[in-house]
Amino acid sequence: MVLRSCCKFGPVSVLFRLGYVALLLLCVTHLRCARAESKTVVQKDAEFDVTYNDTVTSDNQTIYAFNHTVSRNKTEGVRVTVDVLSEGAESSPILFVVRQKQAVLSFQVPLILRGLYQRKYPYAHVGRTLCQPPTRTLSETQYFFVDVSTLSSLGTHYQLRISRVDSFTLHTDKKFSFTASPSQPQYFKYVFPDGVDTAIVKVNSEMTFPCSVMSIQDIQCPVYDLDNNVAFIGMYQTMTKTAAITVQRKDFPSNSFYVVVVVKTEDEACGGPLRFYPLRPDELIDAGNRSKTLDVVVSPAISSDVYVMGMLFCLGIFLSFYLLTFLVACVENKRMHRRREGLLNPADMSPAETGKPGVTPVSPYEYGSFADNASTLSSEAITDSIASDANYGYMERSLESVTGRSRQESLSSIEEDDYDTLADIDSDKNIVRTKKYLCVSDLARKDKRVLSKKYQIYFWNIATIGVFYALPVIQLVITYQTVVNVTGNQDICYYNFLCAHPLGNLSAFNNILSNLGYVMLGLLFLLIVLQRDIIHSRALDRHDLNALECGIPKHFGLFYAMGTALMMEGLLSACYHVCPNYTNFQFDTSFMYMIAGLCVLKLYQKRHPDINASAYTAYACLAAVIFFSVLGVVFGKGNMVFWIIFSVLHILATMLLSTQLYYMGRWRLDSGILRRIVYVIYTDCIRQCSGPMYIDRMVLLVMGNIVNWSLAAYGLLKTPNDFASYLLAIAICNLLLYFAFYIIMKLRSGERIQCMAMVCILFTAVVWGFALFFFFQGLSTWQKTPAESREHNRDCIVLSFFDDHDIWHFLSSIAMFGSFLVLLTMDDDLDDVQRDKIFVF
Repeated sequence: MVLRSCCKFGPVSVLFRLGYVALLLLCVTHLRCARAESKTVVQKDAEFDVTYNDTVTSDNQTIYAFNHTVSRNKTEGVRVTVDVLSEGAESSPILFVVRQKQAVLSFQVPLILRGLYQRKYPYAHVGRTLCQPPTRTLSETQYFFVDVSTLSSLGTHYQLRISRVDSFTLHTDKKFSFTASPSQPQYFKYVFPDGVDTAIVKVNSEMTFPCSVMSIQDIQCPVYDLDNNVAFIGMYQTMTKTAAITVQRKDFPSNSFYVVVVVKTEDEACGGPLRFYPLRPDELIDAGNRSKTLDVVVSPAISSDVYVMGMLFCLGIFLSFYLLTFLVACVENKRMHRRREGLLNPADMSPAETGKPGVTPVSPYEYGSFADNASTLSSEAITDSIASDANYGYMERSLESVTGRSRQESLSSIEEDDYDTLADIDSDKNIVRTKKYLCVSDLARKDKRVLSKKYQIYFWNIATIGVFYALPVIQLVITYQTVVNVTGNQDICYYNFLCAHPLGNLSAFNNILSNLGYVMLGLLFLLIVLQRDIIHSRALDRHDLNALECGIPKHFGLFYAMGTALMMEGLLSACYHVCPNYTNFQFDTSFMYMIAGLCVLKLYQKRHPDINASAYTAYACLAAVIFFSVLGVVFGKGNMVFWIIFSVLHILATMLLSTQLYYMGRWRLDSGILRRIVYVIYTDCIRQCSGPMYIDRMVLLVMGNIVNWSLAAYGLLKTPNDFASYLLAIAICNLLLYFAFYIIMKLRSGERIQCMAMVCILFTAVVWGFALFFFFQGLSTWQKTPAESREHNRDCIVLSFFDDHDIWHFLSSIAMFGSFLVLLTMDDDLDDVQRDKIFVF
């Protein structure tokens, strides 16, 4: 531009223009200097504990100079308290800048703090604690300055007071009370004493609201002590009445830390009410009185010896079950050995144990004999039934014929899909399975190797499912724990913070360790099942007639699946307790659904081995249950549409399953189902009033429908937030109902429960009672906010290491193990009873 001007106007014009610009710059500089000289800067030597009343405008700036002696062996806090006394100061706030040797703190008064939706809350009274820089000498004098300025041309009156905080350092096991508010946060220093490597900081208040935040920060400046920055560094958690953070010396190089307590501007984070939305975006809202009185105490946490004692205690409890099982096995083996040698007198055995033909347990089924059954059938059905019994019913066979059949079966590999081992099954099974009174021999006709292979699929499938389910779960919870450790946000995980003992990167090692029982007892159950499987296989190899033709058919695949599911429950429960929260609760419940479903299937399989569900069908149904569990967690909270759909599906599934069980699978779901239903109602209810043919089954199914319809109605009316637990309650209620029905019908049929099974039933019932007591203590709940959940936290109750929920883990694992043993041993009294004398119910 200058070159172009030179070419156009010449050198004289260029010099004239340059001179004009220089003169203009000189005038501007002179005006600025004059304005700067007109602003008065006043520096005052000030003293502690003196209130300074003054006025500040844009034309004057006041600097207060303070000095104090800092000792290395004694830490004193310095607190700045400011009040603005003028009206309308929000439009022209006063800026306070505190300049220290190694830190600068600045804030405006009135202090504007923001809430949700950009709500603004002004605070005219502000109190801040100054960060204390460390001193290297034994004692030194430090200076700091407080600059007061504003851009308002009108005078703004204020009060300033600097005071010492004598109780700035917290002492071990000594409670200290204080008051805080959003504009007057508080923080204190704690130094680890010798011999203490871990401490737990507890902050309590009798006031639920206002919501507050407790933070643990390293000794460094600045200290983040406002609602809008307290989450920047360190560990923190929201609180209503209580908060607790476990602090380890290794995380703080200076062997000390700050305990920061901040009161939030709003209560939504703690589950409080939401304030109204401001009508204008820049409208200032009066926050009212949000002062809160709190107590803080720092106590030493447990030592490494307690960790060792806790682990030994946990191992000792469950290893004792291994020892007890070994002793029982030795006694049983000795008894069997004596029996095999013929030392037991057969006359001492009960008639039911001898297995003699013609000796039948007393049963209400036999009142009136099977003639009552024949009277309800047509003559054609009687003929077919007789033919069926002649061809396929139980007949006494010599040992040679049984041996010959077994030898013939071993010549080829048999698959269930190749053919059904019942000849003419398409016409015969419709007759056999619709008899009024069924025996186990009627439903145990398929080849044993086919069924054994069929039920072994349960084990291999659940093992595969467990591996593919557990690997991403482990990866996810490790990520959760890493996020907690890196961000310091302890609101992510719902621990019992009053009894959460860290180990390494884990925040609550005790909650993880207590799940060891599921794994150890699940493995023990697998060993017990394996022993029984080996004994039964050897009996079959010896062509033992009792093993071939007496007792409940022995199929161990479902038992292996149950033991594996118990071990997986322990693993996934431990993963859940790495960081328990709402989103990963399904990890803790998925295999509970599996266990409940497998127990129901095992109860049904005992007397219905030929018609029990295949592994693929069973796991597909359980997968659907888990799918609905995930949907309920994500969409079920307060969503009435979801609850209506789920309740309808629940009732439909109950009705379909009831029909399947009542007719033993001899029905079809096709286009003619409605016509057949109408025909049955007409013939059995309208034309003639006839009762159900299968009364016992009808009683069970009516009770089951009442329970399930009631649960569906409860879910529809109450819409509980914890959908996963609601779904688990449905499974457990159905399991308990079926188990009670099985025991009642077993006793009603004249069968008895042996001593070992009775001991297991009584022991398991007692342990379940105590386990449920500890379960319902409710030490935390992710149905509420993290701050509200911490109100339920409690101290440890066993060895200062385990809390109530850990005891639930111990007792529930023992109770599940006992429940499995009940299923394993409850029909041992039938081992010498012929299968055509064991009734189906």
